[in-house]
Amino acid sequence: MAGPRTPKGRARALAARLADEYPTALCELDHRSPFELLAATILSAQCTDARVNMVTPSLFARYPDPAALAAAVPDELEAIIRSTGFYQSKARNLIGMAEQLLARFGGEVPSKLDELVTLPGVGRKTGNVVRSVAFGLPGLPVDTHVGRLARRWQLTDDDDPVKVEATLCALLPARGWGDFSLRTILHGRRVCFARSPRCGDCGLVDLCPSAHAC
Repeated sequence: MAGPRTPKGRARALAARLADEYPTALCELDHRSPFELLAATILSAQCTDARVNMVTPSLFARYPDPAALAAAVPDELEAIIRSTGFYQSKARNLIGMAEQLLARFGGEVPSKLDELVTLPGVGRKTGNVVRSVAFGLPGLPVDTHVGRLARRWQLTDDDDPVKVEATLCALLPARGWGDFSLRTILHGRRVCFARSPRCGDCGLVDLCPSAHAC
């Protein structure tokens, strides 16, 4: 493999190449506000973005803001989000999230990660999605694609998403964390599959220590 030998050099070369491959760092969850992105990201747990995008138009038409969602009748909310899976726990989290936004944050979605993760259904991945996408602040969401590709690129040996996040953040400038995550997710969805990655079609193959070996 040609290319940078150190993890930091490789991470930055990969980030630059990903920017060439995916000029638009795209979040594939449809949303119009931080509130909508937060709710959609909670729904995306163990569910595809495409499925969530099929559900959210009805969800936000019925519950357009935290006040409406906080007052939701659980059975009615569950019926709308049922197809996303784990709908009972997701409904509890959505209602609880909305209640907490009203009680603690004036009905607004906070931008600080340590505040976001106190909301029901919100972990570091969801919090970092909201920070980086909705607010344009530093945040590096680590989902299954980011973790898998970071290991294939030999940027980390860890399986723990929190440790992967810390490692990647140390390798990349903060201003690029969110875009790196979004582009890595796109690459994982379109080219670098968990099984049978398409190395022959990969524009990053010369930078990947695992090319043709997965």
